[in-house]
Order: sequence, then structure tokens, then C-alpha cells
Amino acid sequence: MSPYYLAAEDLSMFGRDPWWLVVIKAVFCFAFLMVTVLFSIVWERKVVAWMQLRIGPNRHGPWGMLQSLADGIKLMLKEDVIVKRADKVVYVLAPIVAAIPAFMAIAVIPFGPAGNEISIFGQRTTMQLTDLPIAMLYILAVASVGIYGIVLAGWSSGSTYPLLGGLRSCAQMISYEIAMGAAFASVFLYSGSMSTSAIVEAQADRWYIVLLPVSFVIYIVTMVGETNRAPFDMPESEGDLVGGFNTEYSSIKFAMFMLAEYVNMVTVSAVSVTLFLGGWRAPWPISTFWEGANHGWWPMLWFVVKVQLLLFFFIWLRGTLPRVRYDQLMKLGWKVLIPVSVVWLMLVATVRTLRNENYDFAEIALYVGGAVLVLFLLSVVADMIRERREAQEKPAGPAAFDPMAGGFPVPPLPGQNLPPVPRRRPRRERELIVSGGSDTDSDGSSNGKEASDG
Repeated sequence: MSPYYLAAEDLSMFGRDPWWLVVIKAVFCFAFLMVTVLFSIVWERKVVAWMQLRIGPNRHGPWGMLQSLADGIKLMLKEDVIVKRADKVVYVLAPIVAAIPAFMAIAVIPFGPAGNEISIFGQRTTMQLTDLPIAMLYILAVASVGIYGIVLAGWSSGSTYPLLGGLRSCAQMISYEIAMGAAFASVFLYSGSMSTSAIVEAQADRWYIVLLPVSFVIYIVTMVGETNRAPFDMPESEGDLVGGFNTEYSSIKFAMFMLAEYVNMVTVSAVSVTLFLGGWRAPWPISTFWEGANHGWWPMLWFVVKVQLLLFFFIWLRGTLPRVRYDQLMKLGWKVLIPVSVVWLMLVATVRTLRNENYDFAEIALYVGGAVLVLFLLSVVADMIRERREAQEKPAGPAAFDPMAGGFPVPPLPGQNLPPVPRRRPRRERELIVSGGSDTDSDGSSNGKEASDG
């Protein structure tokens, strides 16, 4: 095996815990997500209020910190309504299907180094519930299952707008998970493993945000799309879908959808920290002059701080950017993110192959730069040929616009004009009629009648 790849990951430290310790660690993972969600909701409302020069929550608890807990209690006490036309079994199961997978991904996220065991009630254990040789594939699979809760919620409600919201979420998931998988593949090539603990260990010298900046940017964009957060919150776009897939839900079932959204935010932020930001490792200035920064319980602190910074990024986006149109969302996913992620993956694979063949950095840069230049020239030539072909095939005049195409009124597209309304008087004649002027048709007929009577 090449020296640039890690040896086969050693996962022997996992699976040795007694059952009671496994339960404690599972409860800790659940509590970590719930507490982070409660804090994130209050933090989001306070940050957005600060950005909009408002006060924000300040009634429940000190500094309003218990506002999200009060909201949860209020939602649980609301009337639980099941609409008449709903498929009751699927309607009830949909929030559960959306919420449970959101909690499952945290099981393979490392909160600390695998080789640095801590003591819990006298039992030595790792700061991670478990790990798998294909842990990242497990995360992708779990995230894909969670989206079915949204789709089934929209379908089972028996209403048009929730169905549209569910279909939007399905299309959005397909569009953005392809680019997300390509961003993951670049990390797998450099780390030589799909194990989360091995990926963090591979970032001992340099974080992958430095080595793979394009993969990091692609993943940041796709994780916003995967969590249905602004500006990509198409499935629950209240401007055109009333409330989206959860329009017909209330009480605790509605709260479970909101819980799944915020838990997914925490999960994708934890995955981003694990893959690109060094995981539980201390930041560069601290790790250089403090040897114990990555030992004991300190790694958990660095991990939580990084996750909170990414959650702030979610909040900052929501308070800054407007919602994009659905065609812009699809264009970004299919025409920008997927091609860029595939080309970047090919470049990363080329660099790794050249390094495995013991080529030096200058030769690698020369080959990669030459390949990028060739692709750029080919794209320029292809655009020139396409523009010339479109100019030759362009019709002489603009196509006629039919406002009743297909039997339904449709608005004109850019460059199209509505045909004149039949039997509509010019503006000057309408002004004369409104101001008391003569109406040619009515006045003529009435004048003729008066003349005949005279």
C-alpha cells in the first residue's frame, strides 16, 4: 500500500463496552442533540433579532433562554388534529420517520480521539458510541431515509399543497445528494478510509478544508439544501405553498418535523467538522503551544465550538439571503454543483495517483494545470460552436404568444408580450368617457333615437 494512504483502520477499541455503558453513551448522544437544538432555536431567534434591530425572546428564563422549551410545551398541549381525507397510518408515522433517522447519524461521530480513552464509572471507553469501516456510507443512508418522512407527510395529508411540498423535497434531495456524495469521495481518496475516526486521525498535520477547499464549499452548499434551510427552504415555502408539507399537521406531530430539521442541522454540522475541520482537534494556535489540548475531555470542547460556529453560519444565511426560486435551486444543483464536484473529484483522483507514482509537486501541478487548461479551451470552443448554431437556427421573428396555451391562462415569459385586448378603446377615449365625454356607440344610437322621436 502506498505510504500516502493510511494503514487499515483499527476499530478494535469499539464493541468492548458493557451494555450499561452503551446505554449511557446512547443517552448522552440523544441529550447532546436535544440540548443543542433547544439552544440553537433560542440562539437563532436572538441572532436574527440582533441583525434586524429587534429585541428577541426575553421573557422565559434568564435572557429568554427557556423560550424554546416553552414553545415545545405549548406545541405538545395544542389540539392534535387528524384531517378527514388523510391516510391515518402513514399520516401518523411520517413525523416519526422524519425524526428518528436524524438522531441515528450521531452514533458514528467521534467526540474525541479513539486512542485516548476516558473513564466513566471506572470503565475505560472511547468518546464515540461506535464506528464502522463504512461509517460515512451509513450516514448517507440514514440521511436518505429521513427525507421519506417529508414525502410521506405531504402525500398522506390528502391535500394539494402538502403534496407539492413533499415532491419538492424529493427533487431537492436527489439534486443535492449527488454533489454531496462526490464531495465525500474526495475525502475518502485522501484519507484512505470511510471510518469517521480514521478520517479525523488523517487530519493530524493539515485539515481537509485546506487540502480540499472545493469539496468543503460544495458540502456547505449541499448541507443547506439537504436540511431545507433558507435560502433553500423550498419544501415549506409559505409564499406559494401555504406552509409546505406540514400544512395539515398540528401539536406534537408538527413539533417533530421542526425537531427533525434542527437535529439535521446539528448532524450535518458535526459531519462537516469531522470531514473538513479536524473533528475534535484543537485549532492551530492552541495545538501548537499546548500539548494537552487534544487529551482528556478537552477534545469535546473543541468539537462543540466548531459545531456551534457552523450553526451560526446557518442562522446567518437565514437572516441575510432571500429565498431563491425553484428553478434557480434546480439549476444550481444540476448545472453547477454536480459538474463542479465531478470535475474536482477527477482532479483529486489524478493528484493522488500521481503522488502514488512518486511524482514531485512541480510535475503534478504541471499535469493538473495542463488538464484544466485543455478543459477550459474545449469549453470555449464548444460555447462558440453552440452560439453560432443558435444564431443560424434562430427564427426571423419572435414566436406568437398564446395566453391560453393548454386551456389555462399563463403569464408571458421574458421577451414575450401579451396580445392586445379585443374591443378595448384607446386610453384617450377611455379618459373622455370617464370625464363625461361622449361615448360614440351609445351616444350615436341615443342621438339617432332622439332625432327620430323629434
